[in-house]
Amino acid sequence: MLKHLTISHYALIEHLDIDIATGFSVITGETGAGKSIMLGALNLLLGGRADAKAIQTGERKCMVEAVFRIEHAGLEPFFANNDIDFDPHECIVRREVMQSGKSRAFINDTPVTAAKLKEIGASLIDIHSQHQNLLIRNEHFLIDTLDTMAEQQEAVSAYQCLYGQCKHAETALQQLQERAAKGKSDEDFLRYQLTQLEEASLTDNEQEELESEQSVLGHAEEIKQGLYNAQNMLTSEEQSVSHALRSAEDALSAISDKYSQAQELAERLKSVRIEVDDVEAELESAVDQVEYDPERLSFIEDRLSLIYNLEKKHNVNSIAELTGITQQLRNELNAIDNLDDDLERQTAEVERLKGLRNHAASLLTQARKKAALVMEKELTHALKELGMPNATMKMDITPRTEPDNTGADKVTFLFSANKNVPPQNVSDIASGGEIARLMLALKALIARRTALPTIVFDEIDTGVSGTMAESMAKVMKQIAETCQVLCITHLPQIAALGANHFKVYKEDSQDTTRSHIIPLNEKERIEEIAHMLSGAEITEAAIDNAKALLKLR
Repeated sequence: MLKHLTISHYALIEHLDIDIATGFSVITGETGAGKSIMLGALNLLLGGRADAKAIQTGERKCMVEAVFRIEHAGLEPFFANNDIDFDPHECIVRREVMQSGKSRAFINDTPVTAAKLKEIGASLIDIHSQHQNLLIRNEHFLIDTLDTMAEQQEAVSAYQCLYGQCKHAETALQQLQERAAKGKSDEDFLRYQLTQLEEASLTDNEQEELESEQSVLGHAEEIKQGLYNAQNMLTSEEQSVSHALRSAEDALSAISDKYSQAQELAERLKSVRIEVDDVEAELESAVDQVEYDPERLSFIEDRLSLIYNLEKKHNVNSIAELTGITQQLRNELNAIDNLDDDLERQTAEVERLKGLRNHAASLLTQARKKAALVMEKELTHALKELGMPNATMKMDITPRTEPDNTGADKVTFLFSANKNVPPQNVSDIASGGEIARLMLALKALIARRTALPTIVFDEIDTGVSGTMAESMAKVMKQIAETCQVLCITHLPQIAALGANHFKVYKEDSQDTTRSHIIPLNEKERIEEIAHMLSGAEITEAAIDNAKALLKLR
C-alpha cells in the first residue's frame, strides 16, 4: 500500500509531501491542473523512462520518493536475491533524474537499476490509465485474466518452462538437421581427402630422412671422391698417419722410465691413434657404401613430391601436422556417421517434450474454460450494477494452430450490451463507456483474487456520466475493501464516494506556474464537488447536490 509520496522539482510540482490513507481515495482538479503530472512521477518511480525535461527550470535534479507498506506483499525473496536491506513493514523507493538525463534509483537506500524498480513496482502498484482500457482487446491480457481467475500461476509457470525447453530442443534439432545436410554434402570431399592422406602412409621423421638421403644420392660422386681422398691421406704408403702415431708412441714409451711425463703423452697418442684407426675403417666402409642409385633417387624424389604437395594442399609444413589433419578428418567423418543417431535421439526428445508441453497446455485449457464460466457469470452480475442489465458475454476459447508461450488457446472476448443481439468481438462493437465499465468490472474480479496492494485508476470513467458514474464509484469502493484505490476523476458522483479526497490545482506567480496537491476536509470537499457540478460559479443548488452525494458514502 502507498503510504507516503514525496515529489520535488518535477514538472510543475515544486514540492509535494502527502500521506495517503487506506481505502478509496479520489483526486480531482481542473483539466491541466497537474493530475497527469502526479501519474508521471509515479511512473518514473516505477522504472519509467527518465527525461531531463521534467526537471524544473533552474534546478539540477528532480526526485520522487514513495513509502510503501509491504506486510503481505511477499517481497522478502526479492530483497534477498538483490542483496537489499529488508524491512518487513516498509519499503522506500526513490528515483532521481539529473540535468544530464541520467537517473539514479534506490530501494531502501540501496542503489538499483530502473529494471529493478519495474520488478518491485509490479508487486506494489497497478496504474490503470485510459489507454489501458484497450487491453480488453488484447488476447494476452484476457488469457492472463483467465489464469488469475483460475488461480493457475504455478501451472502457467510449469507450462512456460516446458514451452521454453521444447523451443530449445527444437532449435537444437534444427541445428543438427542443418549440420547433417551440410555434412552429407561435404562427406565425399572429406572422405577423398582422408583417403589421400591414409594412402600416403606417412611416418614420423620420414621427410627429414628422405631429404637427407636425397642430398647424398644427388651428390654421390662428389661425396665418394671426398671420402676416398681422406682415406688416402690417412693410409698413404709413404707415411701412414696411424704408423707415424704408433712410432711416436713407442718413442715416448721408451723414455718413460727416465721422463715421467712421456708415459702420459704416449697414452694420449695411443688414444688419438685408436680414433684415427676407427676413422680409417669408417671411411673405407663409407667409400664402399656411397653409390649413385638413380632408381632410389627417383623414388625419393617422387615420395618427397607427394609429401610437399600434401603439405601445400593442407597449408602445413610437416608430416606431424598432416597426421593431425588426418585425425581431424576421421573425427569429422565419424561425427557425420553419428549424426543419424543424434538426429534420432533429438527427434525423440522433441516429441517427448512436445507431449509434456501439450499435456500441460491441455490442463491450462481445462482450467481456463472453467474460469471462463465463473468470469462470465460474475461479469454479467457486475455489469448489471454498472447499468448494463442486458449485457451478455462469452470468453470464446478455441485451439491455436500452434501453441505459443501462453498455451494452446486463442481467446476472444465476445460481448453484447443489448437484448437479442448475439455477442460479437468486443473490439468491434463496444463503445468507450462500455469498455470503461467492462475494464472496471474486470479489475474488480482481479483485485478479489490477487494481493496487489494499490490500484490507481486514471480517468477510467471517460465516456461515463450520471447514474453510471455512481455505479462505477460503488465498484471502486468495493475494490477498496481488499486493496488501496486511488482514482483520478472528473466526475462528482465518483469524487463524492471517496473516503479521502485530494485536490490538484495550479497557482500562478509573477514568474512561474506551480501545481499543488492538498487533502480536503469536509467543507472543502463540498465546495470542490459543487464546483465540479456547476462550473466556475457555485450555486446553492450545487452545494445541496454535493452534500447529497456525500451522504451516499
